[in-house]
Amino acid sequence: MKQVAILLIVALLLNGCGTNSSPAQTAAGGLWSATMLGGVGPATGFSFSTEFTVSGSGGALAFSSFQFYTAGDCLAVNGEAPAGAMALTVNQNTYQVTGTFTFTVQSGGNTLALTGTVTGTENGLTGTTLSGGVITGTWTFTGSGTPAGCNDTSGSFTMTQVS
Repeated sequence: MKQVAILLIVALLLNGCGTNSSPAQTAAGGLWSATMLGGVGPATGFSFSTEFTVSGSGGALAFSSFQFYTAGDCLAVNGEAPAGAMALTVNQNTYQVTGTFTFTVQSGGNTLALTGTVTGTENGLTGTTLSGGVITGTWTFTGSGTPAGCNDTSGSFTMTQVS
């Protein structure tokens, strides 16, 4: 009986070890602003703002707004179709949030795709608010060649949480 009690205590202690992290899917919604560096010709200098919520265990993004600040000739300022996902984890000991981000916007026959890493801090009191969110990564533009010069290119980007 004493051995069973000792094994139970050891099991409970081992269960408490580790990173103590949990999903933070709903913490990252809000208004975000993105700036892209690199690219070639008219497929350069993209920037936009977007507002979304993160839903479901897969982290799908539900967009309430999307607006290019600069789209050049390769992406229409209206009529774009954004889609994406953000899979996040929060360390319950430090409230640091990390995760992955994927995003695409299609406009005409052209596609802008972003892939990056999310960092930030979650409010430890409620566990539902991300603050200081930053996403860094790479972008690729798959161009149809129309208008002229809208060909495949890539670069880096930074996306910051505005609110």
